[in-house]
Amino acid sequence: MKGPFTAEHERLRDEVRRFVASELHPHADVWERRGRLPRRALTACAARGWFSLDPWGQAVLAEELPRCDSLGLALSVFVQANLIAPMLRELGSPAQQRAWLEPLVRGHALGALAVSEPDAGSDVAALQTTGERRGTSLVLDGTKTFVTNAPVADLIVAYATVDPALGPLGVTSFVVERGRRGVAVGKPIEKMGLRTSPMAEVVFDGVEVPATHRLGREGRGVEVFESSMEWERGCILASCLGVMRRQLERCVAHARTRRQFGQPIGKFQAVASRIVDMQLRLETSRLLVYRLGAKKDRGEDATAEAALAKLHVSDSFVKSGLDAVQVFGGYGYTAEYELERELRDAIGGTLYSGTSEIQRNILSRALGL
Repeated sequence: MKGPFTAEHERLRDEVRRFVASELHPHADVWERRGRLPRRALTACAARGWFSLDPWGQAVLAEELPRCDSLGLALSVFVQANLIAPMLRELGSPAQQRAWLEPLVRGHALGALAVSEPDAGSDVAALQTTGERRGTSLVLDGTKTFVTNAPVADLIVAYATVDPALGPLGVTSFVVERGRRGVAVGKPIEKMGLRTSPMAEVVFDGVEVPATHRLGREGRGVEVFESSMEWERGCILASCLGVMRRQLERCVAHARTRRQFGQPIGKFQAVASRIVDMQLRLETSRLLVYRLGAKKDRGEDATAEAALAKLHVSDSFVKSGLDAVQVFGGYGYTAEYELERELRDAIGGTLYSGTSEIQRNILSRALGL
């Protein structure tokens, strides 16, 4: 299934694959071991115009970048290209776009999205970070956690409650420069996987920002967040598809060449069945991701589709990671073959962008339960 991609999208796919093979894959092991995000890789992506793609181009980029064997790198690129830049493009004023969007799409600045809080998690309507009006400015106070790209970010898009009495309608998003007084970024958080996607806590302590730093209309924070999350779940899942496809290709090749008891291991039903299940998960996952993308492209509400895709793809990603390790046997358990890395990365997919439990809650409400 080729999906809703044009010939131009397929040329982009080929270009990204060549770039990944020559510029990223040879260095991925070093980046993973050091747990660092190579800024030059993001700059190289920006120089090719990949931070200004249409939505389906973003999906192609998200799907192909993880073939470098560093899903964390792909997710950090995703935050820049598929979240921060589109938000500024859609909601930013001309002045905001000149100040922030242009440096972001050129790779001269890196962005981070600060939503989750220690006591609020993914519940944006329950945020404790506040934005108190003070003349023509607002003063931000609060703590954000699990902020992807925070250790290296120049700009932070943060959500805060301007009027607690309004509940969800009091939430607004702001652009905050890292160098503003009162912004403190904690040390990088060590994680099980996604090690090339740096993450840290961000504390706002009396951070004064002009009202002109507000992104979109005041009180639209929850609406903006929920809309961006639909597309986030689609594109971030496209990154999972890229890894699942590479796992399938590697397992097929291994099953054809690895011999036991005088024949390729692919001839054994247990091995063949695992690989067939991997293909089934990949194809059903692609269908769900493409359906989500099509609804978003038509401007339709895709809340349930986003939740369903997120739930299925993240679960399938973990199961296929386990199957890949089993197909390779003892080799799959070693760091050299990189399958254990992919399995560690896959577990994160059941947590970020809303846990599997949250997706089930969304779907149960959609069913009227």
